[in-house]
Amino acid sequence: MEAFLVSTFIVALAEMGDKTQLLALVLAARFRKPWPIVLGIFVATVLNHALAGAAGAWVTTWLGPQVLRWVLGVSFLAMALWMLIPDKLDDEEAGQAPRWGVFGTTVVAFFLAEMGDKTQITTVMLAAQYSAWAWVVVGTTLGMMLANAPVVWLGERITRRVPLRTVHAVSALIFLVLGVLALTVSV
Repeated sequence: MEAFLVSTFIVALAEMGDKTQLLALVLAARFRKPWPIVLGIFVATVLNHALAGAAGAWVTTWLGPQVLRWVLGVSFLAMALWMLIPDKLDDEEAGQAPRWGVFGTTVVAFFLAEMGDKTQITTVMLAAQYSAWAWVVVGTTLGMMLANAPVVWLGERITRRVPLRTVHAVSALIFLVLGVLALTVSV
């Protein structure tokens, strides 16, 4: 249960102001069809985070506990710094035509936008930290949906009221604490 709750909370916070949240806003403004967009976000996130979770679980079998502890600790500290750098949506991504309809465009755009993204890397790290990687994937997917579905339905009204700098600072602090704990608490 801890893996699920931590994963949900961290990803929901990390996703605020992330490029995929901006992508959700752009898709919602452009297509004005919230259900296919939300379903596309869900499908892309499940696929992407399942792969990331499996990679994180595989890492635990490949690395010894001491090496894994240092890799996770340093990775969490790096994520803390990365959270302080806001994402921006590339102009090229915003101008793509819906070749596969709204749903297909959303699935492809979100899956690709998540490659190497903060939330994907977070999923890998959390799956490596917790033995229940499936709960990590469920949690990170729920976190993504909590952050992105309201943006699709409520759009710009949310982004004007959410203090993104504060959200990024809180996310960075959480990653900092996780990194320090991973480095200082013995296995």
